[in-house]
Amino acid sequence: MLNDLHPFDRRVLNLDCAAAAQEIERSIRDTVAVDLRRQGIVLGVSGGIDSSVCAALAVRALGAERVRLLLMPEKESSDSSTQRGRLLCHQLGVEPVMENITAPLTALGCYERRDAAIRRLIPGFGPGWKQKIGLAGGLLDHDRVNYFTITVQSPEGEMKTVRMPVDVYLEVVAATNLKQRVRKTMEYTHADALNYAVLGTPNRLEYELGFFVRGGDGLADLKPIAHLYKSQVYQMAAWLELPEEIQNQTPSTDTYTLPQTQEEFYYALPYDKLDLALFAFGNGVSEEAAARGLGIEPKQVHRVYKDIVAKRRTAARILRDALLVQKVDMQGALA
Repeated sequence: MLNDLHPFDRRVLNLDCAAAAQEIERSIRDTVAVDLRRQGIVLGVSGGIDSSVCAALAVRALGAERVRLLLMPEKESSDSSTQRGRLLCHQLGVEPVMENITAPLTALGCYERRDAAIRRLIPGFGPGWKQKIGLAGGLLDHDRVNYFTITVQSPEGEMKTVRMPVDVYLEVVAATNLKQRVRKTMEYTHADALNYAVLGTPNRLEYELGFFVRGGDGLADLKPIAHLYKSQVYQMAAWLELPEEIQNQTPSTDTYTLPQTQEEFYYALPYDKLDLALFAFGNGVSEEAAARGLGIEPKQVHRVYKDIVAKRRTAARILRDALLVQKVDMQGALA
């Protein structure tokens, strides 16, 4: 527990990468062999920092021959994501498996459902248009009203931003969440065929603040970096000497067709500041001390702390196991 007598600054997030890697690699080996009784690991790689670090640690733990890496683009994915994913696989000595998920997404109505919802707001929206959704307002300067906007770009390049009613927002998110859920289905298909476990890639910000899809990227057999803050994942990437293109990548959802950062979509703060704020909140740092460490006003820290509480509630809800009418006692079956 920190208090005002202890200096609070970014150094609290400095990571002993060698020790952290050793712990994670040992956990991967033990979990796969003993707890899960599987032969290896499957994970999807997107060229992002989290999946890249997880893939590198899995290869170090089990060897390249026991790690299957999937590239799962679809027609709206960024080409640079696939390129970075291939670059990572080459460095790790793993031949990636390509699974283009455009066809299943089309069959499930991902694009059609999303576009139909958007047309209720923007009637001309259709083929050739691009889109993204984002949070409105700034969290630091005033109490944020939680509503979303959608920004579209016409084929001629004209941009337009419109506030989203709740029903339209929910329909768009439900449709785009199919991307995460289809990818996870593909991972488990490969895992079942190989008797492998599925590795999840959320960092602590995503895990603790609920930035994942239930039944999608939130689903996995083990999540080896869920205790690491995002900035610590970047430290680990540097220690692992991952390609610079991956280390320098700005965190992105790669879900919508216009460029979109995670800050725009969910966090409303840059990851490095939110890392520090989450650490401060979790360790009892006062708003005044946190403000000094973050370089902002105490009233702004107060708003950030409130947002953390709200997002933790979201995370708890989507992490929760299925509810039962009665508890099922498995002791006899396990004996």
